[in-house]
Amino acid sequence: MSDATGSTLADWELAEIERANASDLTPIVFVHGLWLLSSSWRPWRDLFEDNGFITLAPGWPDDPATVAEAREHPEVFARKMVQQVTDHYLDAISRLEQAPVVIGHSFGGLIAQKIAGEGAAAATVAIDNAPFKGVLPLPASSLKSAAPVLSNPANAKRGVALSFEQFQYGWANALDDEEARHLYDTFHVPAAGAPLFQAAFANFNPFGGETAVDSRNPERGPMLIIAGEEDHTVAPAISHASYRIQSRNPGTTEEIVMPSRGHSLTIDSGWRAVADEALAFVQRFIQ
Repeated sequence: MSDATGSTLADWELAEIERANASDLTPIVFVHGLWLLSSSWRPWRDLFEDNGFITLAPGWPDDPATVAEAREHPEVFARKMVQQVTDHYLDAISRLEQAPVVIGHSFGGLIAQKIAGEGAAAATVAIDNAPFKGVLPLPASSLKSAAPVLSNPANAKRGVALSFEQFQYGWANALDDEEARHLYDTFHVPAAGAPLFQAAFANFNPFGGETAVDSRNPERGPMLIIAGEEDHTVAPAISHASYRIQSRNPGTTEEIVMPSRGHSLTIDSGWRAVADEALAFVQRFIQ
């Protein structure tokens, strides 16, 4: 819920901002996507802090504190919209004394690019980003991954959980069954259905819609787009189309495809290889 100022930031998120401002270090803001909580970034945060940064990982507005609580109350995820979540992160960023690096995964990767388009990021890493308006490819695997939500229009107003089989197809197709089950049991939570409908119909909205990104802003800053070669949810064609649009920006735009990796690449046992690529990119531009 928002406070008297209209902010939706929780006390713990404000405390993370205060911690960052008390440091002279460059802040890294991590943005998670659907079916995860911000706690999923913990290994990444440790890595970046070990390398001289200060990190924050706000949740989406009113996210539960724990995976267990999230599973007990799927209704809290209902009706969360892309711009609402973006504004939540922009509120956090506006309170920082230094412009942050923004790193996002899946819908968090889309939101990271929206933040960059506002000129609010010193650098951006978008990992398996959900498609923004103007990204045209709709691979069959991505449609199948989204079907548990998009197959029922009522899901636009609900929080929706995936079955293990749906998670295994969309997230863990590049993993063995044991690791897939571990990730599902450890990280998976219900997710807002609305953003998937927003992304799916963005190119049919003549007014742009909430998934529109300002890719031409000269203040966007350097951007790296990372794709998983075997990703079923955000197929590489989506990431590459995002890269092609963003590469028209005067700033540096780069693309990396991680071999044999699926949508779980930020949380599975190979997360470090992805994080090392992100860290190396950030270190080139941020002193």
